[in-house]
This record gives sequence, C-alpha cells and structure tokens, in this order.
Amino acid sequence: MTRLLLAALLLLGACADIPRPHRGNPGGNALVLRIPLAVRLAVPPPPEALLADDAARLLSEELAAALQAEDVPAAATAAPLPLDWRLLVLAESRGNTVQPRLVITDADGREQGAVAAAPVPARDWAEGNPAVLRALAQQGGPRVTQLLLSVQSARAATTPAALTAGPPRLRLIPVTGAPGDGNAALTNRLREFLSNRGYVVQELAEGANHAVTAQVAVAPGSPGHQRVEIQWIVSRRDGHELGRVLQLNEVRAGSLDRFWGDIAYAAAQEAAGGVVEIIRNASSAPVEPAGGRR
Repeated sequence: MTRLLLAALLLLGACADIPRPHRGNPGGNALVLRIPLAVRLAVPPPPEALLADDAARLLSEELAAALQAEDVPAAATAAPLPLDWRLLVLAESRGNTVQPRLVITDADGREQGAVAAAPVPARDWAEGNPAVLRALAQQGGPRVTQLLLSVQSARAATTPAALTAGPPRLRLIPVTGAPGDGNAALTNRLREFLSNRGYVVQELAEGANHAVTAQVAVAPGSPGHQRVEIQWIVSRRDGHELGRVLQLNEVRAGSLDRFWGDIAYAAAQEAAGGVVEIIRNASSAPVEPAGGRR
C-alpha cells in the first residue's frame, strides 16, 4: 500500500525569526568539513575515452586540479598506489556528440558510483580541445566530490556485513516544476540529507535499488498567497511505487520566484526522513510483483 506522509513547509509569510541553518549557502564544501576524506583518488590518463594520449593526460591533470580545488586528495598519475581509489573517464560516441562518464572505483576495482557529464561535440572531443576538456573537469570536480563523500558516508554508516555487499544506492531524479532556483535547490539539499543517512545518491540508474523523484506544483491560494505542493515519489527497481512524501502549504505570492534558500533546506530535510521511512518499511514487507496491488 502506498504510504502518504504529510509535512508542512516553513511558514514563509513571516519576516523574521525564521531558522537559517545554511546562511551563506555553504553547499558541497560543508560536507567536506563534516566528513574528512579517508582515501586518495588517483586520476589516471583514460585509455578508454576516445582521446589521444596527450589529450588524455591533459584531462587527467585538469580533473585532478578540479578535485584538489574541492579539497579532495587527488593525483593525476598513470601508476596509482595500491590503496588508491580511482576516477575513470569513459566515453561513448553518439553520432555528432560524445557522452563522457566519470566513474569512481575502490582500490579493488569495484565501481562505487558514476556521474554523467554534459555531451561534448564529437569533433572537439576527437581533437582534444583543451577548453572543452577543462570545462569537463570544472563541471565534474564538484559532482565527483559530492559522490565520493556520499559513498564514504554510506560505507561508514553500514554494518560490516553490509559493507561486503556494498552501500545502498538510490537514484535521485532532478526535481521539476518549481519556480526560481527551487528545482536545483531541492535536489541538492535532498542529495545531502540522504547521503548523510548512509545512501549513495547517484544520477544513473545502474546499481540503484530505489529511485526518488519530485514534482512541485504552484497554484493560486487565498488572496495574496500561493499554494505550494511538493510530492516526493519513491519507487523500486521493478517500477513499483513504494510511497510518497507530500508537503503542502500556502506562501506569500511571489516569495519563491527567485531563491528558495532555507525553505529548500527544511523541505528536503523533512522529505529525507520520509523517504528513508518508506524504503525501510518496504524492505521489511513482503515484496509484491510488478503490477501487483498497491
């Protein structure tokens, strides 16, 4: 049976006394302060990225520099140390574009997570355009850092038996429908809260047992206000919907047209607890076949 959880958003009509737990928008760097990285990440020149040797070395160096800027102990090296984790770059040709993927593996070569970068024009990629490779590194550095932190957090939160099987993986689909910066803010905050609860939160479906997506709807409310509804939808690998976290409230009209700030923080914190509860309850219940009763 689908579980429905109701949670109220922070009241937005007040002008003062609103909690501001992330004033200054610390973003991903806040995780670095909370979870010291315990591994070095080696970035070898990628042999399977459809790049010439010189371009592969340049990409390795740019990625290592971008990760170092995020306080990740990373090194561009063709000879990783025995206990190094590795950042691998894979690339798939798709006609006029190339789709790069950044894959983290542990020291034993087991994949721990991956992020997809923006597609690159095939000609620029084949020529090893330095500006294109540098842009890929600048885009990938923060995302790989977030993934690495979530992997480490998940491994620390699991039991020795669970570590053998690997950390629990969850695919987070970007939020849709929110005005202003709400889609990105809600997605990023939920990723942080779920990572801190022991999940590896990834963009790709591969290896994930559960997925979360969210839909935001804004409609006219009482005079001078808008009704905001957020539905966080939790499903499992076979497509069966496990439950929803529903958050709704009336807010001052136009107050979310630009920045969500503390509202995204509070909504995602509440939603993360609901998502974890839904998955925990579903894991303890008999598994229904796909298409079965909900």
